[in-house]
Amino acid sequence: MTLHISEAEARAVLTMPMAVEAVEAISRKQATGEVVVHPRRRFELPGGGFFHYMAAADFSLGFVAMKQYTFVRGKLRFLVPIYEMSTGDLLALIEADYMGQLRTGAASGVATKYLARKDASVAAIIGTGGQAKTQLEAVATVRKLESARAYGRDAAKCEKFSEEMAKRLGIPVHICSSAAEAVHGADIVSTATTASQPVVFGANLSPGAHINAIGANHAHKRELDDEAVASADIIVVDSVEQSRQEAGDLIIAFHGDESCWTGVKKLSEIVAGKASGRTSDTEVTLFKSNGIASWDLAVAIKVYAMAREKGLGRELPLWSDGAKG
Repeated sequence: MTLHISEAEARAVLTMPMAVEAVEAISRKQATGEVVVHPRRRFELPGGGFFHYMAAADFSLGFVAMKQYTFVRGKLRFLVPIYEMSTGDLLALIEADYMGQLRTGAASGVATKYLARKDASVAAIIGTGGQAKTQLEAVATVRKLESARAYGRDAAKCEKFSEEMAKRLGIPVHICSSAAEAVHGADIVSTATTASQPVVFGANLSPGAHINAIGANHAHKRELDDEAVASADIIVVDSVEQSRQEAGDLIIAFHGDESCWTGVKKLSEIVAGKASGRTSDTEVTLFKSNGIASWDLAVAIKVYAMAREKGLGRELPLWSDGAKG
């Protein structure tokens, strides 16, 4: 039978180190062709809402999954169905808000592991929502941080974020009065905002910095200005195809110059050793993340296996009457 796994159950079993490991492993398989990804597509709904869907298949393990979610009146609803290839059975329906936050953070963690300087110890996070928490947690998973800086438009929310993350990570998390203050001198800069205009400017970046930009995933929205993108010696994305459709940070900064895309690298190929990453401590590296379904598949496999092991979830009697179509 199909297992329904709730948000609370997914949260109970999935940790950031596990998510980083899962995303790194599936990225390596993506580079060999064992994993295939279909980019995100959208329907715009009446009233300004959206329905999104994306899918991935892991042929080596025999699983396929789709992430589907709505954004209506400011509310998001995420669901990941996972199927077994050999039987066609729907193994699980997983509520996937927390799981999605973790996999997005984990991907930035993988990018940071391969692209940031080995001695990077100061992180900056722009944004103070749920995604910002997992971004900072992921960076701290792959680098030994001494401190972090945080900036958000809401001062009270930023203070709460700072206190929570300092306790969680065991490092000081300083509140900054501006994004520029947070970014200046930081080794790793992560953006997780809903901004449509730049919040990080190239003039404030330090030599050797690594950037994880995850917030803007529409062609007309961006978090980085032209100079920030131009300053990057290495630009890495999760999917070139998807980035061409929705990575506003790059689309806008490239100004329609097709030659700019030729140098853009895929994270999966860097993880697999098929493409080079950072080659010096002075290079600025940029990971533009849009979010791809292989990451959802990777963590969904983990969550499903652990739910089965721990006896979590509840079975749904789908197709239990034995009828064949």
